Amino acid sequence: MLTQMNLISNTVMCIKWIGIESDASYLSILPFFHSYGLMTGLLAPLYIGAKVVLFPKFDPKQVLKSIEKDKIIVFCGVPTIYSKLLADSDLGKYDYSSLEYCISGADPLTPELKEQFTDVFGSIIVEGYGLSEASPITHSNPLGDSEEYRYGSIGIPFPDTDAKIVDIETGETTLKAGEFGELVVKGPQVMKGYWERPDETFSVLRDGWLYTGDICKMDEDGYFYLINRKKDLIKYKGHSVYPRELEEILYEHPAVKLCSVIGKPDPTACMIPKAYIVLNE
Repeated sequence: MLTQMNLISNTVMCIKWIGIESDASYLSILPFFHSYGLMTGLLAPLYIGAKVVLFPKFDPKQVLKSIEKDKIIVFCGVPTIYSKLLADSDLGKYDYSSLEYCISGADPLTPELKEQFTDVFGSIIVEGYGLSEASPITHSNPLGDSEEYRYGSIGIPFPDTDAKIVDIETGETTLKAGEFGELVVKGPQVMKGYWERPDETFSVLRDGWLYTGDICKMDEDGYFYLINRKKDLIKYKGHSVYPRELEEILYEHPAVKLCSVIGKPDPTACMIPKAYIVLNE
């Protein structure tokens, strides 16, 4: 259950974080039935009276054309969208100099995709993090300053948002910088609970803290790094193996275009990692 206060709080956080005026143009591609699309493509720009260019469905050619035509400044998407734009045959036809803020969420952003996009569009894609239970945004890398951006990091907490890493087993011990554990967050954007599901609500909300179910770590400077979903953790001979770490190693090979690692049941090791790979043509 998200209240009006939850949504308005997160809307104000977004606007303060981006720091732009009402004459900005937003490109809105993500569906509004998804909390990420609703917040970044509708609520945040409308709050300041900005221009919103809506697309009922994603068409790479029309999006590339719109960036030049509508002088798009803010573009929020997912890695798949950015990848398809780079692969489109019309890529070199338009001027993208208006783009200032490009934000990626929902899925991990590979270093290759980030570098290619920056080379072509002249704008850095920054990663953020959120979940529907938090309206949805809780973290983001700083915008507009490449020196403050940390690759592989989901950034630092939004204004008025507290975050920490706790142990996976009990969720009661706060861990030190560099240690892996579950990410928990607290702030005015955190939901009131799940509708008519008190048991599920009790399991994720404790003393105002939202237990995200995501395995993360925090560095000495307060930047957070998403490792994996708690339920995706692979237990190999008693060791914790995180699929995303293996995927990042696989992406270092030039022949790998896409990959995904899962845990496969094994009678001896409990689980063994199994990778699915799409090769570059």
